[in-house]
Amino acid sequence: MTYTHILFDEAEGIATITLNRPQVMNALHIGVISEMIDAVDRVRDEGSARVLVLTGAGRAFCSGADLAGGGAGGGAQRSGPPDAGAVLETHFNPLLERLFALPVPFITSVNGAAAGAGCSYALAGDIVIAGKSAYFLQAFVNIGLVPDVGSTWLLPRLAGRARAQAMMMLGERIPAETALDWGMVYKVVDDADLAAATRAVAEKLAKGPTRSYALIRQGIRDCLDVSLSEGLMVERRNQLKAGRSADFIEGVSAFLQKRPAAFTGK
Repeated sequence: MTYTHILFDEAEGIATITLNRPQVMNALHIGVISEMIDAVDRVRDEGSARVLVLTGAGRAFCSGADLAGGGAGGGAQRSGPPDAGAVLETHFNPLLERLFALPVPFITSVNGAAAGAGCSYALAGDIVIAGKSAYFLQAFVNIGLVPDVGSTWLLPRLAGRARAQAMMMLGERIPAETALDWGMVYKVVDDADLAAATRAVAEKLAKGPTRSYALIRQGIRDCLDVSLSEGLMVERRNQLKAGRSADFIEGVSAFLQKRPAAFTGK
């Protein structure tokens, strides 16, 4: 696929998707999501990237659905009442599921606004790094809709029910420093340092035990809504898989030999 709305780059084990519609603050429509799905599938299937970074060009990470460009999906209906959820089922949600199911770590580098669906994709990162000018916004109530793209599942788990519910019902901007205090992001850095800080984390992950990372991210998701006993079984199964990896053998050997481990992601 030729990309028109995103930039895709891969170097030294780091794949980067950059939303590239700065003139509309990287607003999302079906074309953008289709390209993102294709790029994520490349990372999943080609196997050369060991970490994925998602960011936005210009002054915003992503302003959410492109309402002027039909991003909410309601205008796609040819007859009958509009279905604002149709495009979620066909495009927005499949992308989110793909991001969660990736076999490599996923970093989001948040510059400026992360609103609506853009907020969901930003917070879906395993590691979320935000510039000081970044903010997170659930603005659905301003147009009479409800939060989507996983927001009602993800936000209460990050910020707690009270904060998430107020954020969604009041439609207020949550500045990066507040998001850090609420547990929504990993780190906040000066805007000028955002790219370098993201790169440093990506380089570390690209050199790490990739299979272990995949099991960690899936294990956390599996354990969010289960009992302790069920969570222990998830860990047991994942430890079996991790213990059969080449990286485990290398990690133990490096520890015993008192040298840095040279993980290969296998």
